[in-house]
This record gives sequence, structure tokens and C-alpha cells, in this order.
Amino acid sequence: MNNMNKEDTQKASIDLALWMGDNALILGHRLAELCGHGPILEQDIALTNIALDLVGQARMWLTLAGDLEGKGRTEDDLAYLRSDKEFTNIKLVELPNQDWGYVIARQFIFDAHHLVILEQLSTSSEKAIADIAQKAIKEVQYHLRFSSEWIIRLGDGTEFSRKRMQSAFDKLAPYIKALTLDDPLTILAKEAGIGIDNKAVEETAWKTFDAILSEATLELESPEYFHKGGKQGLHTEHMGFIIAEMQSVVRAMPNNKW
Repeated sequence: MNNMNKEDTQKASIDLALWMGDNALILGHRLAELCGHGPILEQDIALTNIALDLVGQARMWLTLAGDLEGKGRTEDDLAYLRSDKEFTNIKLVELPNQDWGYVIARQFIFDAHHLVILEQLSTSSEKAIADIAQKAIKEVQYHLRFSSEWIIRLGDGTEFSRKRMQSAFDKLAPYIKALTLDDPLTILAKEAGIGIDNKAVEETAWKTFDAILSEATLELESPEYFHKGGKQGLHTEHMGFIIAEMQSVVRAMPNNKW
């Protein structure tokens, strides 16, 4: 039964929009750092396009968060005028880029969850949330297909590429669980039909993991210990550097009009 009042509903919707927007924005920034550094031109452009998709999605989510908040903050205000502790993204997306296998493994882990989350949100009782999710689904379907194909290609490739891929998944495994952690607002949002069922997201994502990694001859286990706290503003040391770079122009020339 939905016992949420209007204020609770609004808080849950803002929380969800910020979380979705922050995850997309920070991962989009990480992928944009790779522009000009891909292993071959085609993949360089592919990652840049994925970054563009994610930043575009972030704009929609942050605009919605600002509108629901009602304090006059725009997408740019939320992206450029918050401190690192005010960002709610998971730690996975802020991890620095390493080798190609690591970048693809991180992308695959995120994509497998992101698509399921968007599919659930596409039927959200909050129309604005459902509209954004429906627009983003086709983009993320491509993202998952792209990362999945590379997981199989590298995992079932040479002994060297397989070793690199397995090493990447071993390093990233402790960051996966944070994608499906419940808190009071996510539980309220689920009960109101606004948000997602994290247990169902986790189960579906791991089915994708099992199918793709089996074909890639790779292994992935969910460790007992995992990194959490990103949604509460507790980030890795890398987050501060992302924010410093992303916000440098706006901070140097506040209120400038372009």
C-alpha cells in the first residue's frame, strides 16, 4: 500500500533523479577523457558517442531534479556548483581509466544494471521519470551490446587478453553491489511505484553477467565486502579531481554567459 504523502513522493523522485543524473554525468566524464586514446579509431569514436549519450541523459535527469526541487537550480547549477560530497553517484563510475579491458569491464557492469533500471523506470508512476527512461533505453541497449561484444572478444581471445579481463573484473567486483543497495528513499519510491525494485535489478543483471562471462570464459563473484557510501557523498579520492577539472571554468568565471 502506498502511504507516501506528497512531500515524501517529491523527495524520493528528487533522490532518484539526482542518482541517475550523477551516475551518468561522472561516467560520461570518465569516458570523455579517453577521446583520442582508444585502441583503434572506431572504438575511440564509439566510446566518445557513449559519453555523449550519458551526458545527454544526465542533463535530462538533473533538469528534472532541479524542477522537482523548486529552488531554481538548473542542470548546470547541479553539475557545476555542488561539492564532491553533494554528488550521489556510485564509486564504480568515478574510478580512473586504466587499460582497455578495465574500461570495458567497468562499462559492462554499469550497462547491465543501467538497462534494467531504465526498463523498470519506463513504467514509473512519475510521468517525467518514465519519459526520460523511455528516451534513454535504446541508447543503453547499444551500450550494453557494445560492451558485451568486447567482453567476449577479449575474454575468449588470447591468453594475455583473457588475463587482463579477469584481472579487471577481480578489481571491480567490490564496487558492483552499490548499484542495487536499498535505503529509506529507494524503498519508499518502490512502494509508490516511482522507483526500482533493486532485488529484481540485481537478479537480472547477474543473469546477463552469467550469460556473457560464460561465453567469454571469465568468472565474476560478488564478494562479501563491498564499497558503498557514494550515494551518501562518501567518495573515493578520485572524485575530487573529477570535480576540480569538470568545474574549473565555471569556478574561475562564475555567472559568465556564453
